[in-house]
Amino acid sequence: MDYRTRWPAARLLVASVTLLVIVCAGAIGGLAIGLLKLTEARAQLIDRIQPARSLVQQADTAVITQETGVRGYVLTANLDFLAPYNDGQDHEAESLDEARRLLAPLHPDLAARIDEVRVLSADWRQNYAEPLIISVGSANRPPSELADAERGKGLFDRLRGAIDSLGDELTRESDIARQNLDEAAQEVLYLLLGLGVLLVLVITGIAVVLYRILIAPLRDLADDVRHVSSGDFTHKVEVGGPRETVMLGEDVEAMRSRILADLAELKRSNAELEQFAYVASHDLQEPLRKVASFCQLLERRYSGELDDRGEQYLRFAVDGAKRMQVLINDLLAFSRVGRISREQVLVDCDELVVQVLDNYSEVIERTGATIEVAELPTVLGEASLLGGVFGNLISNALKFHGEDPPHVRVDVERTGEFWEFTISDNGIGIDAEYAERIFVIFQRLHHKDDYPGTGIGLAMCRKIIEYHGGTIWLDTTRETGTAFKFTLPAVEDDEQ
Repeated sequence: MDYRTRWPAARLLVASVTLLVIVCAGAIGGLAIGLLKLTEARAQLIDRIQPARSLVQQADTAVITQETGVRGYVLTANLDFLAPYNDGQDHEAESLDEARRLLAPLHPDLAARIDEVRVLSADWRQNYAEPLIISVGSANRPPSELADAERGKGLFDRLRGAIDSLGDELTRESDIARQNLDEAAQEVLYLLLGLGVLLVLVITGIAVVLYRILIAPLRDLADDVRHVSSGDFTHKVEVGGPRETVMLGEDVEAMRSRILADLAELKRSNAELEQFAYVASHDLQEPLRKVASFCQLLERRYSGELDDRGEQYLRFAVDGAKRMQVLINDLLAFSRVGRISREQVLVDCDELVVQVLDNYSEVIERTGATIEVAELPTVLGEASLLGGVFGNLISNALKFHGEDPPHVRVDVERTGEFWEFTISDNGIGIDAEYAERIFVIFQRLHHKDDYPGTGIGLAMCRKIIEYHGGTIWLDTTRETGTAFKFTLPAVEDDEQ
């Protein structure tokens, strides 16, 4: 599939976020409606029904107070008893007015019932209480008997009955409002639970989709890249997903193809190099051997017949041929490091150093050298190559000594995941400015007549150590003598 037809990752992300925003907006809208209903039910119960019910009860108390005041005045003709009657009217009017204000917007039927109570109250006062008060006031004494007592009782009972009926109705409305409040609260609870479940499902769905269309392709691409980076250049990189991921996969695949082509070219070049090394080690050495042999025959055949300069020329020719043979052999050995690899095994460095010292026993005895070797670890590598490293460094310490007999130390310490070896001596030392030059092939700091060798030893050591995954360097902090340090990966006990 052409990557140009695929959605880019930015569009996929925007689409996912937009979907999430739409779902959240809808859920928030539904929650807002539920909360609005809950608020309305709460206001209906707490702000209207219950206060109105309390006000009706206060009006009932005010009516009873009026009746009590009238009765006391009739029995005693004492004007003080009319104070509760007058105050009760005010309290009744205030309570009924406030109750009607609260109920009228949403409960006009209850407001009409309040008006009915107000009419009955006025009828009781106008047709019974007020005439009775006037009658007692005119006589200025309690009456001997109450006129129309039964009619007054009937009017008052109608008033109380209307108030009680209104109170019962308000109680029923309060119960209904409370039930509506509970239902609204339950709806909000269910809505919250549903919103939570919906958000979990939507987020999970978006996460799964994003994982399949974004993360999974990136993971597959990373796996393919790890295969290629580990050396499996034949592993083809194939990836899907958004446009950017596909483009990146195609770039990696193109890079892999170039690496594979370069690797084929490198193998061809290595084959040619091996052929050259073969020629150098065989075909080129044969003429050198002939040159050296015939020069030696000339030296023996015409010894004493040539002048001093002629014999010197012959010696120069023989020495040059021999040095050329040594250089070719060293170059061949240097080119083979890491190219002709053998299986790496556990190598006991203690035994390896013992073998090296045994090979140099004659030099050690001749120079009067002392060698101190710490307890060395076991490492993973090729014994012959690592033996060459120890041999080169120890032979250099024995070769480049000063006036005193050589004193060589071989130490080691653990630094993280590596063993750090140190081979130090009391020799002539090396200036810090040559710390890198000495590791370049065929680089010498002394004339060939002063110290033998081709100058390839330290370059060989660096190549071997790096082939084994370590590093080698000159310790430039020493004021006397020379110290070389190199590291090798440590081998854990379970690997041994």
